[in-house]
Amino acid sequence: MAKLEVLFFDVLGTVVDWRGSMAAEAASFFERHDARHIDAHAFADAWVARYDPAVEAIRSGRRSFVSLDVINMENLEGCLEASGLTPSAFPPAELENLNRAWHRLRPWPDSVKGLSRLKERFIVAPLSDGSTRLLVNMARHAALPWDTIFGADVSCAYKPMPRAYLRACELLNVTPDRAMLIAAHDYDLDAARRCGLRTAYVHRENAADPSKDGNPKALQAWDYDANDLVELADILRPAAQSSSS
Repeated sequence: MAKLEVLFFDVLGTVVDWRGSMAAEAASFFERHDARHIDAHAFADAWVARYDPAVEAIRSGRRSFVSLDVINMENLEGCLEASGLTPSAFPPAELENLNRAWHRLRPWPDSVKGLSRLKERFIVAPLSDGSTRLLVNMARHAALPWDTIFGADVSCAYKPMPRAYLRACELLNVTPDRAMLIAAHDYDLDAARRCGLRTAYVHRENAADPSKDGNPKALQAWDYDANDLVELADILRPAAQSSSS
């Protein structure tokens, strides 16, 4: 078996708590604008539920590539309208600040420690649909110790398009069998496996993607299975030792 060199990570839900972070940001927004009657958690889920249908036009070639910030803003405006609010009634700077909350997501309690331990033995990098700037801002905000960052704007492809996974391998000069995707979502791992990458499932409560038919439990037997990133670092220690031999 080829030596494992690179660990790619899904970010939203796997490394950071998007649901809790965005619900808190939405609640603050509604508090400031006298819209406390709107359920912030339901709003966050509804916002993300629009993501997959929105990017499908890009995946299918019916729309040119645009960054996740553009997609998120369009979906934010749609969610506000669906909630009975008029987007144009809010100051543009307020809408932009709420949209940029995706740049400020909080990490799971084990993420920084787990990534730091894994980084001692492997190259660690995000493989996310976020833009490069979004991922840089998030890393700075959450102290995520990535070795390198390149967003979906580098490959101009949204997961699970094969180019998203294969371009990431090309950029780090590794064949897919020398790389692994770590994610809390089966659809992501399935796409990576089809591209030849190894896979590791991380269990995260409340991390299902509302835009997909998600399940918080692993639906398949992936190469590795862990409860968090610290446990994954322990599990991968033999693989790291093999890679350095």
